[in-house]
Formats: sequence, C-alpha cells, structure tokens
Amino acid sequence: MLFAIAASMLLLAYCQVDAQRNVVVAQDGSGNYTTVQAALDAVPENNRQPINIYIKNGIYKEKLHLDSSKSFVHLKGENRFKTILTYDDHTGKITSFGKTINTFTSYTFLIEGNHFSAQNITFRNDAGISAGQAVALDVKGDEEVFINCRITGNQDVLLAHMPDSREYYRNCYIEGTTDFIFGAATAFFDKCEIYCKKNSHITAASTPKNHAFGFVFYHCKITGDASVVSADLGRPWRDDAAVVYLHCYIGKCIAPQGWSNWHGTQRDKTARFAEYKNNGPGADTASRVAWSHQLTDKQAEDYTMQHIFRGWNPLH
Repeated sequence: MLFAIAASMLLLAYCQVDAQRNVVVAQDGSGNYTTVQAALDAVPENNRQPINIYIKNGIYKEKLHLDSSKSFVHLKGENRFKTILTYDDHTGKITSFGKTINTFTSYTFLIEGNHFSAQNITFRNDAGISAGQAVALDVKGDEEVFINCRITGNQDVLLAHMPDSREYYRNCYIEGTTDFIFGAATAFFDKCEIYCKKNSHITAASTPKNHAFGFVFYHCKITGDASVVSADLGRPWRDDAAVVYLHCYIGKCIAPQGWSNWHGTQRDKTARFAEYKNNGPGADTASRVAWSHQLTDKQAEDYTMQHIFRGWNPLH
C-alpha cells in the first residue's frame, strides 16, 4: 500500500513537472495561458530544462520580455502567418508612465534568455511606416534559433543586439525599410527571404573589431517592392562592421554600387563588406563601391557555421 501511494505521488509530481515544461497559450482559454507573457513569466528563474510553449493562432498584442534568468525556452506557433506577436511602440512615443520610447525600448519582443528558439511565428511591429525606429524583435541572448518565422515592420525591425550573441535564422522572412537588420551580434541567415520596402539600407552592422564574422547571408533571396530600385545591402553603423552575402539571389531592388557608407563618417575604411558567387539582376559587381570585396574561394571556405559560431551547432 505504501509503495502504491509513493508511486502515485511520484507520478503526480512527474506529470506536474511535465505540464510545466509543455504549455499551451490560447486566447480562447483552451490552453494553460491566454497571453504569451503569462507563459514566459511562469518559466522558473535560472531554468536549465527545456520549456516548450505552444502558441495557438491569434494576434497577440503584447509587449513581451524574456528575462536573462530564463533560458532554454522554445516557442512554437500553430501557423507562421496566423500566430502573430505584435506591438506598436516606436521612437518618440510617450508611454502611460510619461517616459519617451527610444529605439532600444521600442521592441515588441525582447529576448535576453540564452538557448532560446522560435518556430512558425510572426514577430511584428505595427507602428507604421512613418513612425521611425520601431523594433519588432530585440535579441540579446546567446545561442538563439529562429526557424520558419516572419519578422516584419519598417525601420529597425530586427535588432541582433549583443556582441557575444550568436543567432541563427533559417527559412525566415524579414522585411523593412531602413537599417532593418542591425546590431553587433554574429548572425547567420540561412535560406531566408529579405524584402526591401524602401530605397534604403538592408543592414546596419556594428560588429566588434575582434569578431571575424558579423551578419552572414547564405543562400538567401533579396527582393523588394516594385518601386524599390536603389536599395543597398548595408551600411556600417560602427567601425569594422562585417556583412557578407554568399550564394544569394540579389534582386533588381539593389543598386549597382551595392553598399553605402554611413553619412558623415569614414567607416568605409574599416567596413568588412563582401560578396561571393551571388546571382540575379542585382548581383553584378562591376559597379560596386571600391571598398567592398569579393571573397576568394579560399576565403569563402571559412564561412561555415562551425567557424562562424565558434563551435556552436544550432542544428543539433
């Protein structure tokens, strides 16, 4: 009898732990939580075990934050077009507490926990095209993975933030107007579609000088609105910015010069901008700015995830 009671208590405890590690968010009340932030808040501090949060379809208008003490969180949406996490903060907006929003507080979702992943989700900032800087996704943690996600907005949409952050994006769709992929992280974009909505700059990297790799676009598709004919692949937000496009389709939205300098600076002297065996109407390098580079076959061999991520394999 005692053995049976003990076994029942153990099974109950196991089920409770398992329930905490596999939760559902649904606005209609059919899950464990009705908001995404409530599910994130329930993750234990200093967590070391995978927490799987399944989000049912819906438009979740929430300003989200995953604290740095909450790692190993994995979000999975029901459908990347219908599972939408959105907010509308932007630079210059005044909060209900009287504070003024800036670029770094305009995010829809701030991710500080390490070992995070997201799949089949749209991360969106709805501030509008005239709102200025309005971040959808601000990623500060290390070893972060995004698969089959949509990251949408206008200016400054994806902030790959911290110098020591390693981020992997696969089969993602990312759209914006100006500097819509920016920051100091090492980020690998694998088979992603990058969509330009304005004749402006795709990237604004601030890669540290001592980091060999910044933003790497691999087998990506660079496209844009029909009206976009003179966008560029990027400009250096800081000295030593590093951005490389390899085996990408470059659409007609990209201007012949390919890249821009940051206005009023000499960052072109230190920028590490390069291309390798791209194709498409915007891939012709004959008129590229003189300070960009074409990788040699030998140099291109270094652009493996093993080298780029310093031993981390995001696919395992």
